[in-house]
Amino acid sequence: MITFLIALFALICGYLIYGKIVENIFQPTDAPTPALTKNDGVDYIPLPTWKVFMIQLLNIAGLGPIFGALGGALWGPVVYFWIVLGTIFAGAVHDYLSGMISLREGGKSISEIVGIQLGDTMLSVMRVFTVVLLVLVGAVFMTGPAMLLTKLTGVEMLIWLSIIGFYYFLATLLPIDTVIAKFYPIFGVCLIIMAFGIMLGMLFGVGGHTMPEMQFANLYPAEEQLPIWPLMFITVACGAISGFHSTQSPLMARCIKSEKLARPVFFGAMVMEGMIALIWAAAGVTFYESTGGLAAALKSAGPGGAVYEICVGFMGSGIGATLAMFGVIACPITTGDTALRASRLIISDWFKVAQDTSKKRVILALPIIVIAVVLTQIDFSIIWRYFSWLNQTLAMIILWTGTVYLYNYKKNSKAYFIAMIPAIFMSIVTFTYILQAKEGLQLSPTITYPAGIAFAIFCLILCFKTRMHKFKSPTA
Repeated sequence: MITFLIALFALICGYLIYGKIVENIFQPTDAPTPALTKNDGVDYIPLPTWKVFMIQLLNIAGLGPIFGALGGALWGPVVYFWIVLGTIFAGAVHDYLSGMISLREGGKSISEIVGIQLGDTMLSVMRVFTVVLLVLVGAVFMTGPAMLLTKLTGVEMLIWLSIIGFYYFLATLLPIDTVIAKFYPIFGVCLIIMAFGIMLGMLFGVGGHTMPEMQFANLYPAEEQLPIWPLMFITVACGAISGFHSTQSPLMARCIKSEKLARPVFFGAMVMEGMIALIWAAAGVTFYESTGGLAAALKSAGPGGAVYEICVGFMGSGIGATLAMFGVIACPITTGDTALRASRLIISDWFKVAQDTSKKRVILALPIIVIAVVLTQIDFSIIWRYFSWLNQTLAMIILWTGTVYLYNYKKNSKAYFIAMIPAIFMSIVTFTYILQAKEGLQLSPTITYPAGIAFAIFCLILCFKTRMHKFKSPTA
């Protein structure tokens, strides 16, 4: 219990102290934000701060800090280190950078921001990369809930796919305050209640379970023990840092009313997600009493089944079961719809298509939804082995983008270190992983570890040599 409480306290201190340091680097002003200067009643709409925060949290969270944290917990309490340090020094910085830079660039999508900082080649790559990634996210987060709803109701899966697809179309098409701003705050509150209800159950020993303390050891089940480095850092994904978040922060950059609210919205939402991930990681090894027990549960019932068992075990068959069903059905849906909405906005920025009329939005939204629905008929078991890696690779790119931005925005200072250090770390992690993992080249660690370091050095040199002297000034 002590280890868990220390980790939770560290996350809170990270927001209060390091979050303030990051904010001071940007020095938020009272300049009008895109929500005010570009208010179009659709995507650029000033919203109350608490709503923006809850929407941002649900956009970036969904099932990420639940399923990813349970997977990361297979290595034992050592995962707490990555959740805490990754959230504070990488994930929250990443989300704040992508949100704040979008604010200062008029609410531009993340692909456009990367293009401004890293050049036209990266702009083209990012446009294609992010749209493909977001449509895949929408397709898979359409399939998962539909499968579960089919099991629960007996209604044909195609019917549920049609219903969810129609909802996605509406959420992608309609003004953000019509659907998302009305229901997401409610879902966000449920997600928080779900997590903190489980936390209270653990702390007060509901069911006789005892929380494990920190062990500096790899506790991955012995029969298939996998190395902590770099696999754990990819597995946890959204619970510590996620490139997907950078596609979502610009959505809220178009709704926030003041730059001074960026820290609680962007940095704060990521810290809250880190807390949720920490709770679920602890719940996994506490409820099943060992990493072996957790592994057996994940294998037999899947992560959705494990979530259900943990919720019922710590909160009872009433509210616990209800929140569990919400978690594995509503959360992925609320991630999928904003993923497709973000893809519409990226395409609109790409081809300079104004989104001020329903007709123009339908022209972009309809093909996106149709493609996502078609993709639900394909077996994604292979593709999704690579998703976490692609996600973290995107995070790496955004951190290098932030490095370039800060290097030039804060002349004659070392402010860019807040982005550069995690960028170097994530460069090593992502490159080492794809060389070493089963999904990659399956090379020996004697090759992958030095190669990962070499790749990070290459990225650092490339960053300084090719872009830092070609900076385009940020717009206020």
